[in-house]
Amino acid sequence: MSVIKEQERPLKPKRSFNKLVNNPVLEDYALRYAPKSFRKWTEFTVMNSALGGIAYMADFAIGGSVALSYGFMNALVAILVVAAIIFLTGIPIAYYSAKYNIDMDLLTRGAGFGYYGSTLTSLVYASFTFIYFSLEGSVMAQALQMYFHIPLAVGYLICSLVVIPLVMFGMTALSKMQVATQPVWLIMMLGPFVAIAFKDPMAFVHWFHFAGSSKSGAHFNALEFGLAAGVTLSLIAQIGEQVDYLRFMPNKTKANRSKWMWAVILAGPGWVILGAIKQLGGSLLASYIEPALGAVQADEPINMYTQAFHTVVPGAFAALSVATFFVLLSQIKINTTNAYSGSLSWSNFFSRIFHFHPGRVVWLFLNVGIALALMEGGVFGFLNTVLGFYANVAVAWIGALVSDLVINKSLLKISPSYIEYKRGHLYNFNPVGFGSMIIASGISIAAFFNAFGPTMQAFSPFVSIVLAFVLAPIIALVTRGKYYIARENTTRQATLLELPLHSVEHEADVEPSTTLCANCGYEYEQEDMLDCPFHKGSICSLCCSLEKNCHDMCKKNSATAGHQHSHSLKA
Repeated sequence: MSVIKEQERPLKPKRSFNKLVNNPVLEDYALRYAPKSFRKWTEFTVMNSALGGIAYMADFAIGGSVALSYGFMNALVAILVVAAIIFLTGIPIAYYSAKYNIDMDLLTRGAGFGYYGSTLTSLVYASFTFIYFSLEGSVMAQALQMYFHIPLAVGYLICSLVVIPLVMFGMTALSKMQVATQPVWLIMMLGPFVAIAFKDPMAFVHWFHFAGSSKSGAHFNALEFGLAAGVTLSLIAQIGEQVDYLRFMPNKTKANRSKWMWAVILAGPGWVILGAIKQLGGSLLASYIEPALGAVQADEPINMYTQAFHTVVPGAFAALSVATFFVLLSQIKINTTNAYSGSLSWSNFFSRIFHFHPGRVVWLFLNVGIALALMEGGVFGFLNTVLGFYANVAVAWIGALVSDLVINKSLLKISPSYIEYKRGHLYNFNPVGFGSMIIASGISIAAFFNAFGPTMQAFSPFVSIVLAFVLAPIIALVTRGKYYIARENTTRQATLLELPLHSVEHEADVEPSTTLCANCGYEYEQEDMLDCPFHKGSICSLCCSLEKNCHDMCKKNSATAGHQHSHSLKA
């Protein structure tokens, strides 16, 4: 957004935004396409910022928890299989988001869910951010309690409030913090494992034969594998947080093609490589400390790393000090991302439902408040149950989204070749993605609660993702792509963003054209504009979202327009 000269602005803009929304550093384009004028970071900076957000200790807790519950072999297979699924599903999501510079919500709108249909996924995504914020905050509070003897209830409050100042300034502050802390974090994370390998190699032998409380001992059991995989599959929604950074990637050009692709892959689906390593590390450390501390405390990361650092640092207090610093650093790195992404998802949800947007920062406080309530309620004690249930809904969303991007767009060419996210050009509900997600998650949740027997219960998340992936193209074929585009975007110029992949690689120094919004009086890049018959001119996508008096008059003939336009977008 750029402020134009006073004499060029309409005398009385129809809409005005408060200072929180008007400040691009605070607002961080929460509801918009991220314009080229704002995306000044390099590929490396964006990649490093995105990877910095996966410093969370929940991976260690999850790895430890599934190993303690289901044994090493079931945990190992579950972690590796789920990592492969997450990596493959993350590739198209990361690519399209970086290519079109939009967040997860805007991508979901245009890839099979519709304008209001994606409000459900905004809630799913917001739930992911505050569930994991509460889990990470619990880990951080455990460290504060152990080292400083701060009561958990007070620690939860401290862990919630400490991230707010950083998150208020969005990508501008987060990118600097993540890049600066990443080398120290990596060394501290990997160091103890190297020390254990040299000083106590038998720990790995014990790990390979660790049975935990598994009924099958140290052997593979299909049902226990399914239950373990259900817990780890809840992490599939993490790609949304990676996308919240990837939308700030610079334009892809012939000069930066290789760097751009590597950055997108590593920062997008590539997060799960490090994530799987951390989960395996958590299972190792849990088996390492379980004989001394017992199963109840063995999945707490502060205990894991205190014992692990003790192999490197002499003295119990010194080891605890180093472990506490590491845990606090890790939790600040990840919970800034959880809080940031939550503020984006809540902004998208409330702007559509209530046509009201006080600013991303307001919803930041809401997200942190919900997470604090979960922490005070003891969510960490129900880790496996909470994540196992959540996985059924999350994988249905991701499965339907990926199916639309890969099959409906690229193979069947029923879905438009580009991503249209603006309200004035979308149907409120698209049964392709929305219907697939509802059906898949409904059946898998019933299976999760043992409606179809123990086998389906154990594999309910797999049922969910397969159903969603298969149903999306079926529904698209049945509806003939009718519900993707409600009316043609007449203001959308034939820019290189619309063209096939080889044409998208335009030169980075070409500045996009801007257009004056007839409603708020500010200029925006053309990609964020649409023609509005209610305001009799071009308006920005946010003004379109917040308008409650037009009653979608621009889409009155959407049934005919959408059907005709769906066939013109197959190329």
